[in-house]
Amino acid sequence: MPRVDETLPQLRESVGRLRERGDRIGFVPTMGNLHRGHLSLVEEAGRHCEATVASIFVNPTQFGPGEDFDAYPRTFEADLDALESVGCDLVWAPSVATMYPLEPPFMVHVPEALSDCLCGRSRPGHFDGVATVVLRLLNQVAPDVAVFGEKDYQQLLILRQMAGDFALPVEIHGAPIVREEDGLAMSSRNGYLDEEQRAVAPMLYRVLDGLAGKLAAGGDFESLKRWGLEGLRAAGFRPDYLEWRSAEDLGEPKAGVPSRVFGAAWLGKARLIDNLPVPLTLNT
Repeated sequence: MPRVDETLPQLRESVGRLRERGDRIGFVPTMGNLHRGHLSLVEEAGRHCEATVASIFVNPTQFGPGEDFDAYPRTFEADLDALESVGCDLVWAPSVATMYPLEPPFMVHVPEALSDCLCGRSRPGHFDGVATVVLRLLNQVAPDVAVFGEKDYQQLLILRQMAGDFALPVEIHGAPIVREEDGLAMSSRNGYLDEEQRAVAPMLYRVLDGLAGKLAAGGDFESLKRWGLEGLRAAGFRPDYLEWRSAEDLGEPKAGVPSRVFGAAWLGKARLIDNLPVPLTLNT
């Protein structure tokens, strides 16, 4: 079982011992309720570093109005077992009071060019909360490498820019999306789906896959977007967005620059998100 630290003095002692061994430290921040996608991030961290640290902290500052912080699943003991299975060395599990000792807390404000599109448009303040807690976690754990999943691609770009702008001595690595056999991106939110919704959920992936292929073949995005939205609605989704963006800065796609298609949609109580690259050789 990995060691569990709940106070900053404990964490500093544990990290100090790892450093004394000469270990590079790989870090994966989580909010718990872990699935195979999370565990793949820990495995990715282990490929770059001798020691792996995961945090389990349900962050109140990234929950917006109507998003129930108290209802977020807490599965701590099961999470520890899962982390043990992938060789995680240390779990950092701070309290809210440890993470945010003063009120009101200092917050990171994410530039609007990165935060006001895609998921940020319908979740105001969300990425400020994410950036704030990740900055605190990186300062506390002081890892060499931090790994984030490409499923939350907007978040990944924001955190890369934050680390660069603040000259943090950490490499931010992106890890590929882990999918179920039918293409559905693994997510804690999938647990909100009933059996019928779960059967329909891969439609988001199929729509994005169709968009990427048709864009690569020179299709018109606005026409394809209408096709995709109609398909999602017919399957029972309430679409939030379908977008085609630059993979470098989430701006307008440009010829010769990597791009991705992004989608978010509600299915029952679950808000599902996904994204896929558009083949570079053909996209314009």
